[in-house]
Amino acid sequence: MKKVVLYTLSTCPWCMRAKKYFRERDIPYEYTDYDKADDDTKKAIKDDCLAHGSEMSFPFVKVDEDVVVGYNPAKYSKLLKL
Repeated sequence: MKKVVLYTLSTCPWCMRAKKYFRERDIPYEYTDYDKADDDTKKAIKDDCLAHGSEMSFPFVKVDEDVVVGYNPAKYSKLLKL
């Protein structure tokens, strides 16, 4: 199974939908709510986003090393081969 990591905002409706997408399909995922993270974690998230060629946009979804910025269930499914 591919590793799924989400960077989200706790109040973002699109972030909530992204979490729901993975939860409803029983796909394990890790997430960090950027707005609730400590300063070191925020810096690490920002650095990771920039390293993948993205500005700070949420949800930021990594499926292994592939990145999807924004809520895009079609891309999630394609990367997960669903």
